[in-house]
Amino acid sequence: MTNPMRKGGTTMNRIVKHIVCTVLALGPMSAFAAAAPGMQAPPERKEGEGPYTQLILRNITIIEGTLAPPISPVDIVIEGNRIKSIHLPGAVGSSAYSKDVPVLKPGGREIDGKGMYVMPGLIDNHQHISPQMEYEFKLNLAHGITTIRDPGTTSGLAFMQEIKDKSAKNLITAPKIKTYLRFGYYPDGSFNLPTTEKAAREWIRMAKAAGADGIKDAGFTPNVIKAALDEAKKVGLRSMIHHRQTMVARWNALDSARAGVTQMEHWYGLPEAMFLDRTVQAYSADFNYQNEQMRFGQGGTLYSQGAAPYSEKWNAVLDEMVALGFTLDPTMVVYEKLRDYMRARTQEWLEPYAFPAAFEKSLVPSKEHHGASQHNWSTKNEVDWREQFQLWQAFINEFKNRGGRVTTGSDEAMLFGFSLIRELELLQEAGFSPLEVVRAATLSGAEALGIDDDTGSVEIGKLADLLIVDQNPLENFKVLYGTGSIKLMDDGSVQRIGGVKYTIKEGVIFDAKKLLADAKAIVDAEKARTGKKIVQPGFTH
Repeated sequence: MTNPMRKGGTTMNRIVKHIVCTVLALGPMSAFAAAAPGMQAPPERKEGEGPYTQLILRNITIIEGTLAPPISPVDIVIEGNRIKSIHLPGAVGSSAYSKDVPVLKPGGREIDGKGMYVMPGLIDNHQHISPQMEYEFKLNLAHGITTIRDPGTTSGLAFMQEIKDKSAKNLITAPKIKTYLRFGYYPDGSFNLPTTEKAAREWIRMAKAAGADGIKDAGFTPNVIKAALDEAKKVGLRSMIHHRQTMVARWNALDSARAGVTQMEHWYGLPEAMFLDRTVQAYSADFNYQNEQMRFGQGGTLYSQGAAPYSEKWNAVLDEMVALGFTLDPTMVVYEKLRDYMRARTQEWLEPYAFPAAFEKSLVPSKEHHGASQHNWSTKNEVDWREQFQLWQAFINEFKNRGGRVTTGSDEAMLFGFSLIRELELLQEAGFSPLEVVRAATLSGAEALGIDDDTGSVEIGKLADLLIVDQNPLENFKVLYGTGSIKLMDDGSVQRIGGVKYTIKEGVIFDAKKLLADAKAIVDAEKARTGKKIVQPGFTH
């Protein structure tokens, strides 16, 4: 396909008109039936149990996701896919919950939750869907993740809409999916970047008509970005932006907040909004943006080039962003390897659960793979990034303290599910209390996606999107990892404890540990097929 944007609006108008008419006539699922190249759709089979006419979670400890403290023992009644009632038998004093004991109806199911904790299903606001979807989706559900946002949907919006629809109907084992179309992409997976204001507005209307839940990015020049975001607000599309460093000198995170962007990803654009004595990052004279050792290595000093925490400029930027209703989706887990490369390469879950090819692409130095930037990663690079994290986390934590919304996204730093749990730990490191961490991973994520009327907290009337674990996650978020946490027991033995026990998605119960085993079996089969193992660079088995 030639680029219609470079030939004025005539060709683009015809494309938009064709797409809109097709979508309106056939519906977004039928308009584009071709599967995206290389994508492996998960098999259609029912693996969860339910939903039930009545399901009672009995004697369980509830963590609402609303910042309310835990309450126990509670009985939760689920009918179909929604929470019907919550009971606190024998409650002392006033409570929002009923004080009676619910009675199980014929045909219903009951789970004894004594010693267990229930909290809202987790939301991953930044997870690129991989070709191995069955593997990815099972790892998500195995970690209590009930909703993911695909930021970009570059594999083809039409194809992903079909996957999304099958998940909604429980035809496949998968979390719920929100599709955000990356600026310039089309429902068939083709790409043509709008370079004029008119073309940007037309693209936005096309994305809306094609059924996108939102957009990712809005161009690279201020006039195009403004036009795209203005049109997105008019048609009711939410927006997320990754402020690429090729654009931040002209358009930073504060510009996005002022233009009405829903949510920013990562950290790019925040330091640039707080520069005092410069307008551009202090690049070395030989800097080459395509050299990712330079891009990420020199980026590790970027926060220190801006205003100091709690200074006048720092406060002004933070306060304005909060006042504008801006949302931060930090994805710290993506950048953690830059402050401790050895730790990132040797995480205990990589060997059993990672594809060797994925490990090589993400954690072996390369000039071909984006993010494999540690070409000659030094102690100095890691020291810079540890300081960067401290400055970044100070902003994130204070942003939350002053009423700003912070969400959780993994960008799949290395292994679906595992990475999001690590992001929870990093928020606690930043200064969030455990209850604030849970809110970020649940209710705040739902609010950012505009689905908080239905999900994001354990409340009467909401969808039954829940995770159940037999340890206290507020005491130790490591118990949410599929591999659990190591603990010395009273008898002197060392055991692994935790791991999500059940994930409930709209009333359908999944055995989280079985799904984790299924994901490992997929990895084992791939290793047997390819003969590859995870090998540390410079070492042999």
